[in-house]
Amino acid sequence: MGVWNFGDIIDTVAKVVPGEAPALIHGDRVTNWCDFHARTNALARGLIAAGHQPEDKLAILIRNRPEYMEATIASFKGRFVHVNVNYRYKEDELLYIFDNSDARIVVYGSEFAPVVSAIKDKIPGVKTWLQVEVDRTPLPAFAQAYEGFIATQSGADLDIKRSPDDLFFLYTGGTTGMPKGVMWGHHDLRQTQLNPALMEKVPTNLAEHADIVREKGPGNRFIPACPQMHGTGLLTSFGALLMGGCVITLEAASFDPVELWEVSARHKAQQIAIVGDAFAKPMLRALDDNPGRWDLSDLVMIISSGVMWSQEVKHGIINHIPQVALLDSFGSSEAVGFALAATTKDGEVPTAKFMMGTDVAVFTPDHKPVAPGSPEPGFIARGGNIPLGYWKDPEKTAKTFPVINGRRWSIPGDYCLLHDDGSITLLGRGSVCINTAGEKVYPEEVEEVLKQCAGVEDALVVGIPDEKWGQAVTGIVEVAPGMRFDEEALRKHVRAHLAGYKTPKRIVAVEHMFRAANGKADYKVATEYARKAIGA
Repeated sequence: MGVWNFGDIIDTVAKVVPGEAPALIHGDRVTNWCDFHARTNALARGLIAAGHQPEDKLAILIRNRPEYMEATIASFKGRFVHVNVNYRYKEDELLYIFDNSDARIVVYGSEFAPVVSAIKDKIPGVKTWLQVEVDRTPLPAFAQAYEGFIATQSGADLDIKRSPDDLFFLYTGGTTGMPKGVMWGHHDLRQTQLNPALMEKVPTNLAEHADIVREKGPGNRFIPACPQMHGTGLLTSFGALLMGGCVITLEAASFDPVELWEVSARHKAQQIAIVGDAFAKPMLRALDDNPGRWDLSDLVMIISSGVMWSQEVKHGIINHIPQVALLDSFGSSEAVGFALAATTKDGEVPTAKFMMGTDVAVFTPDHKPVAPGSPEPGFIARGGNIPLGYWKDPEKTAKTFPVINGRRWSIPGDYCLLHDDGSITLLGRGSVCINTAGEKVYPEEVEEVLKQCAGVEDALVVGIPDEKWGQAVTGIVEVAPGMRFDEEALRKHVRAHLAGYKTPKRIVAVEHMFRAANGKADYKVATEYARKAIGA
């Protein structure tokens, strides 16, 4: 078995994929593989010439654009450490990320120049600021123009020896606390991506990898519909590039399903990445409103991760795109490849049910194995190729990455039931589990039932402090345009499908659901809203 470094893989791929093949597409702008390889070499070379060393942290504050992948790949080539930054963060939150990560390089879009200028003096550790031209915001005196910086350097290959232990940081969303930097080694992260269920051939070394790309030709044309600043959009994007593919980014600042289908048809996209119903429902509505408008015959796969994706929505999408396979991947920033579920026109699995991957087990809270078929829920765990831990947080590292019977595991905190056939039913994060009158209620289970109600666009379920119940199950729904909110009808619907104690005591309506740009729920904000709304 060989060892992997992402910089070495991209160098190898660039030598076998046709140079004129597209690597990045954004609107009318197309960057072919020859130019992509040269630009990422030039960016890495310029940063080295500026005095940056291996393991310097390179933070990226950009919406989905070609420069996100360029900066990411350049970090691999120059042996810098990628740091993803949420572009929705305000000043204090950005300060936290830049400071916590020990950022030395920041690549940011010009639209964020005002907030960057406001905090620049508070983070003297950043030595190089590169501004990508997105709008007409002037270049601050302390920054350099991204394009000009690249133009001054050679695009030739770097004479640099890289390591499989080079680091890659993936900051969590921070919806249940401050964001945490998950530390991945290149080799471990790449090994998790080599999934036999998703690849015709699984390479074991660089030479085999090159042969597969050479035989297959240019890889898939891929659209990350979700933000690349988060794991789902990011890992799937450079996963496509690692196979010689093309990453197509959307131009709108927020998700527009009509734009997605327009771009998919225009560029004959083969794969799309989303995050559950937050993306899939608007996508389906656009298809329903425009039957036959787009030629999507090249689309063969839509991948979702991070949020449950309901079967009703999947069925609707397949009715419009019968050849497409819908993959529900269960993973997290702390581990990749827990489990997978596939839905096609010929077969499906129920919502939240997955087949476990390799090196996966289920443990009780006190780290005892859960037997298949047991009615007792447990935490799903991943062994083998997992992260080193959390940056600057040994206490949380020890909790999330415990050693059990001499083996190290990643246990992010997701509860599930383990069935006799080795499949699991995902129940939800233990951190948001609701304890009501001695019973445990997993929000995702109730949310899925609420989302099946006619007129419910989205739903979250939280626990509100209550003298009688300890915590009262409380629903929050986003009602579809033109539909009427009927709290009692929604409660009756849940009671008809789930045990009575799981039925929300109250349900409130909101105009827009409490979700991050990647579709993940912000339970902390949702809980506070619900408490105020019902006067708890």
